[in-house]
Amino acid sequence: MNDYSGKVEVAIAMNHDLAEGPLWDEDSNEFIFVDGYMGKINLFNYEINKMESIYVDEPIGAAIPASDRRLVFTSAEGLKEVDRYGKKSLLVEIELDRPNNRLNDAKCDSMGRLWTGSFSEKFEQGAGSLYRIDQNKNVSQIESGFRVSNGIAWNKEETKLYFVDTLSSVINLFDYDIISGDVSNKRKFIEIDRSHGLPDGLTVDESGDVWVALFHGGQVRQYSSDGQLVGVIRLPVSRVTSCIFGGKDHRDLFITTADFKSHKDGKPHEEKAGYVFRCRPGPRGLPSYKFAG
Repeated sequence: MNDYSGKVEVAIAMNHDLAEGPLWDEDSNEFIFVDGYMGKINLFNYEINKMESIYVDEPIGAAIPASDRRLVFTSAEGLKEVDRYGKKSLLVEIELDRPNNRLNDAKCDSMGRLWTGSFSEKFEQGAGSLYRIDQNKNVSQIESGFRVSNGIAWNKEETKLYFVDTLSSVINLFDYDIISGDVSNKRKFIEIDRSHGLPDGLTVDESGDVWVALFHGGQVRQYSSDGQLVGVIRLPVSRVTSCIFGGKDHRDLFITTADFKSHKDGKPHEEKAGYVFRCRPGPRGLPSYKFAG
């Protein structure tokens, strides 16, 4: 098994409460991620080492670029948009009938469809659903009964869709039709023993390997497309939340983590908790796509 831990370095030395939802914007050369419970979208210019932040004043799961320098983000009311000055509006209502629920992680496929999932902030079992928001803003509920909807990613050919249900410790796998946006043949890709941490955000590299962050596990794991554990990146903090490939050659793996001081989870504070880390394990990652709506 490959151990890439010696290649880890600090990319952003700030104790974010809940850094999450990372993506790489090729057009702007920005690494984008959110500080979830702080209601903040961060846009980090990698080349000049400068970060701009947009405050939305509400919990947020992920933020994704759209046209005209807008960003869309997931919230308790549904999908919202915000400009670079912080002016926001509701684009699509989702689950307004479930006041304890909010949307969490999100990603777009190459056609610009946005996929996201919900969860109950009271962690009610089976309260989460998976949604697809099309380019015309039509919403489809794809599947329900999840505990905590989380990471979403596709393989290079976009024939497979990976979807994490964190508190079930499972990465689900669907067959995917990029032309229609339809999924089928849901099955379990892998289940991770809870003693090793909880699967959170994930990404896929060009060869089809899956890289998943383990919350309370202090690591990112690399799984082959047939579900075999083939690599690990150990971090100096335990609350690892997500990862995405970026940089000019798409070989920088950016890894987000959480400080979680505001959430008394019984775990000790760690000096570098909430930092963003960077690692170059070797493989080339896939592009992050914008929302076409």
